[in-house]
Amino acid sequence: MVLAAALVCVCQALHGAQPKSDSGWRPLPLVSDGKVDPNWVQVGWGGFVDDEGTLRTAPDPKGLGLLVYKKEKLGNCQIRVVFKTKEARSNSGVYVRIDDAVLDQVKQPGAAFERDAKGKPSDESMAKMKASGEREEGAWFAVHRGYEIQIAGGGGDPLHRTGAVYSLAPSSAGSKKAPGEWKTMVITLAHTRISVDLDGERITNFDSENHDVPARKIWHEPKREPKRPEVGYIGLQNHDPGDIVWFKEISVRPLPAGK
Repeated sequence: MVLAAALVCVCQALHGAQPKSDSGWRPLPLVSDGKVDPNWVQVGWGGFVDDEGTLRTAPDPKGLGLLVYKKEKLGNCQIRVVFKTKEARSNSGVYVRIDDAVLDQVKQPGAAFERDAKGKPSDESMAKMKASGEREEGAWFAVHRGYEIQIAGGGGDPLHRTGAVYSLAPSSAGSKKAPGEWKTMVITLAHTRISVDLDGERITNFDSENHDVPARKIWHEPKREPKRPEVGYIGLQNHDPGDIVWFKEISVRPLPAGK
């Protein structure tokens, strides 16, 4: 009975009020009345704005931010993300399986960068940010208590380019499209597994039960130890100043048979 109840909860999360297409995709609301739809809430610094019906990142020099879809949590399902980046340096990400306590971080952004005229953070504020990140404050909570599917406008190494489960599972190929072109990423969540397709090509496979993952190499990579939930929140990252990314669609559908 407990298992049945859990399955009902997940199914309810995948069958909200928004209409579904014939293929089963249900779009999540992104903007309304010229603003970010109220079903989303900002954690950390910066934010997002309505740009002609799309969500656009609005980074803050103070640091990392994350827009969390607070209305529901998602279990086994597929998430379709249609996005574009302004330029090769543009950085963002889609977070999945974020722990419930991320909502406790609203209005608690953590440490802030202090930058010089060229935008470089001071050594003192960098030290404070690293400590804040280790304490999992603000948007850093999702870094360590969720999984980031990376978005990067240019190339990058396999563990940090578009489609990678950031620093945990590599993307086998970069995008064939240039910055400024719309790309479609489908993220499949199936129990302990995460797979990513970019413009119709499977590029990433990850299983959280596989403990043979690369070691954590730098402070802003996720901790390996915390176990992420299989039913959790999703979020969109805003990064450093100048990292401009647009999101035209975020849709969800139940996991297809055989996945």
